[in-house]
Amino acid sequence: MKVDLGDLNAFVTVARARGFRDGARASGASASGLSEAVSRLEAQLGVRLLHRTTRSVAPTEAGQRLLERLGPALTEVETALDVVNSFRDRPAGTLRLNVPISAVRLVLPAIVPGFLAAYPDIELEVTAEDTFVDVLAAGCDAGIRYGERLEQDMIAVPIGPRVQRFATAASPAYLDRHGRPDHPRDLLTHACLRGRFSYGPTPLWEFEREGETVHVDPKGPLLISMGTATDLAIDAAIAGTGIIMLFEDWLRPHLDSGALEPVLEPWWLSFPGPFLYYPGHRLVPAPLRAFIDFIKEPME
Repeated sequence: MKVDLGDLNAFVTVARARGFRDGARASGASASGLSEAVSRLEAQLGVRLLHRTTRSVAPTEAGQRLLERLGPALTEVETALDVVNSFRDRPAGTLRLNVPISAVRLVLPAIVPGFLAAYPDIELEVTAEDTFVDVLAAGCDAGIRYGERLEQDMIAVPIGPRVQRFATAASPAYLDRHGRPDHPRDLLTHACLRGRFSYGPTPLWEFEREGETVHVDPKGPLLISMGTATDLAIDAAIAGTGIIMLFEDWLRPHLDSGALEPVLEPWWLSFPGPFLYYPGHRLVPAPLRAFIDFIKEPME
């Protein structure tokens, strides 16, 4: 059976976007064109691939199976076509990155403008989420994560600050009313603004000083989804609702302005910075190779 590659690509685009309009925005194609391509593919295969309602689109069981196999396969096709990039004066194409929301806020702003200026023929697509995904299955070339969440068969390249810290802070007004903690365990009597990731329980707050490590499980009036709702927690902290723990760089503008005051700064935990990671068992696409070279340049 000979199936049009464009129709397969249209199906993958719509299935990942969970909608024809969102798929059109992601791909630059028209929603009607994607719909026609998927219908044509379903007719040729003789099986429905997508459940369609007025509000959403989701793969059928057959569509999900096809999507799981097609994602990596289409990525390999793109990689094969990318070989011709080596014959160009400068690399071109699309670079797709999957990164945590913290990296969008703290790492990429210092890199992306310069990279795009240096490589005007490369289009950068960034998907921000805090779940750990198979970058190939997700249709991405590479991702950004921290070392403890990297798989062994991945190649990792340092990106962004090499040392970061978690900071705790609160508004001066809150601390004037409730007192300033002297030890991490004092947080158990304070209102704390906590966050959790979608893939696990609410994490403990960790502190370290002169070889002593302390974990506390603070309580408070606000629990947010890390990344997507982080700015809400920051706003609440500035308004005097409680004490927040977050990347120091994320809080730094508010610490410098005085809107927030450092809490337990001698206990702030340091940890290694993030890595750009990509599969080591495939050819590196030219846009990704250019990005790797670009982020390595300042370190050499």
